[in-house]
Amino acid sequence: MPVYSKKVMDHFTNPRNVGEIENPDGVGEVGNPVCGDMMTFYIKVKDNRLEDVKFKTFGCGAAIAVSSMVSEMAKGKTLEEAMKITPRSVADELEGLPKQKFHCSNLGAQALNKAIENYLSKKKKGGKK
Repeated sequence: MPVYSKKVMDHFTNPRNVGEIENPDGVGEVGNPVCGDMMTFYIKVKDNRLEDVKFKTFGCGAAIAVSSMVSEMAKGKTLEEAMKITPRSVADELEGLPKQKFHCSNLGAQALNKAIENYLSKKKKGGKK
């Protein structure tokens, strides 16, 4: 059985920012068919900053911990800063992930990036600001 850091266990047992944002500015959904993990990130953007970040994750403890950590890392950041959140930086913030669970950190960063891309593409189309 994988061994998790205290930080992973904390974010798994007390995940931050769980839920949906009503009328989100961007939504990003990713899934891993191999392990069955699904993550959806919702963002609210104000003045080019992530004013709010929420997520819904269906998956293992590591996937939930990663989602929670990514949401914490992204909140309050500019879109550019948030796009720089990498799977490695997420794993480092969580004080490491077991090798067989590292793919979860990929999903968290991808879901956040997709939500930001979704927001930017809506904005380009002249959608709501």
